[in-house]
Amino acid sequence: MSAANSLMSEDQFLCSICLDVFTDPVTTPCGHNFCKNCITEHWNMNESCQCPMCKQVFKTKPELYVNTFISEMVAQFRQSAKQEVSSSSSEQQVSKPGEVPCDVCTGTKLKALKSCLVCLVSYCETHLEPHLTVLGLKRHQLIDPVENLEGRMCMKHNKPLELFCKTDHTCVCMLCTVLDHKTHDVVPLREEYDGKKAELRKTEDEIQQVIQKRRLKIEELKQSVKLSKEDDIKTAEELKQEISELLKRSTEVKQLSRSEDHLHFLQSFSPLKDIPTTKDWTELSVPPASYEGTVVRAVAQLEETLSKEMKKLIEAELKRVQQYAVDVTLDPDTAHPELILSDDGKQVNHGDVRKALPDNPERFSSCVSVLGKQSFSSGRFYFEVQVKGKTEWDFGVATESIKRKGLITLSPEEGYWTIWLRNGNEYRALDDLVVSLSLKSQPQKVGVFVDYAEGLVFFYDVDAAALIYSFTGCSFTEKLFPYFNPGLNDGGKNSTPLIISCVSHTK
Repeated sequence: MSAANSLMSEDQFLCSICLDVFTDPVTTPCGHNFCKNCITEHWNMNESCQCPMCKQVFKTKPELYVNTFISEMVAQFRQSAKQEVSSSSSEQQVSKPGEVPCDVCTGTKLKALKSCLVCLVSYCETHLEPHLTVLGLKRHQLIDPVENLEGRMCMKHNKPLELFCKTDHTCVCMLCTVLDHKTHDVVPLREEYDGKKAELRKTEDEIQQVIQKRRLKIEELKQSVKLSKEDDIKTAEELKQEISELLKRSTEVKQLSRSEDHLHFLQSFSPLKDIPTTKDWTELSVPPASYEGTVVRAVAQLEETLSKEMKKLIEAELKRVQQYAVDVTLDPDTAHPELILSDDGKQVNHGDVRKALPDNPERFSSCVSVLGKQSFSSGRFYFEVQVKGKTEWDFGVATESIKRKGLITLSPEEGYWTIWLRNGNEYRALDDLVVSLSLKSQPQKVGVFVDYAEGLVFFYDVDAAALIYSFTGCSFTEKLFPYFNPGLNDGGKNSTPLIISCVSHTK
């Protein structure tokens, strides 16, 4: 039996619907196996009884019986897996740089043994034990320890992303292919990864060839030291910028081509622009080497000028949208019971005491959130929020029909267009896919502009006159309300309130 156990792998006992080890495995007339509850729910949600694997349609719903043989094999596999995990981790180790640490350990972090795709937490041997013994946790899917677990899960179905939809160019889970991508061209991540990696290798070779040609041309042109200085300086600047851009793109290609993380690779991949063709520089020349400093200074001055002009454009745009400023106040009937609102309805922060308030349908019950009283179903509007001194927050706009009870997912699909701050310096835009934001400075005051008809939601750093993020192509069909979440008090670290400030037009 030990030899048989060594040949068993988890893939042999996974239900293709829930992607977990079988529970009450049943066999369909076409010979495929599923969890009894999974296949029953799948048929209840669809008009016809069709096998999710081979697509065979049954005229009447088959009567399903638990396959006792597979059920016994699953039980043996689970016992074998538990013994393997226990024996392979007899001596726990402290997490080293580059290794995934246990998220539960306090003080010294031990090396994680497994990551749970349901809890989105990595565990050492000690903290993994409940997942091997507690009945409710045994169904959780465990994988080798990895970082950034949230980015590996389907936000809609809470299942691991292990497939790639070539129709929508997105990473999807197995349930996505059954419910939302039935007719799409879907392939395993590994297959798409191999194809994209081969494409990048070809692109990298082409870029290196272009770079080599440019370098040879530079060496030839440096010999022409007696030609016109004005024309040559301009030529050198153009060539220098082109080389810099090619080297940058070459570095990006090398980083991606070395990636062995299929999911990260595909989520980061975007088609490169056409490679610039080699120009005919025969009739051109560059100044002597002594002019190189002049070229560098000219490039630096150009960058500074462009930066200043860009800031002027943003300042003008911000001044324009501020003309649509509206008076926003907080609606206490929607506020979570632990929130503290100022008397004028302009400030909100989290308190440590839950007030006895009526649980009306409009009130948020789990997330410490609150809506504005004012609603908008046409035109344009703008408001500003002071965030100075805070370590955590999220706000933006939301539709009237949003979910307000239980856990909430902030995304346009759920009716939210928001940005957030976490840990004092981590900024993200909660778009269909979460976008990390790299900001030159931490905003002290953020402006929110909405164009209902055009489907636009813009976030501005008011003091720096910079655009933080823009949601475009939105389709608004119902009332929009300003949305605010000041974050938890965190022992006083985040006690500063969010403040709806009076709009002061930029100069």
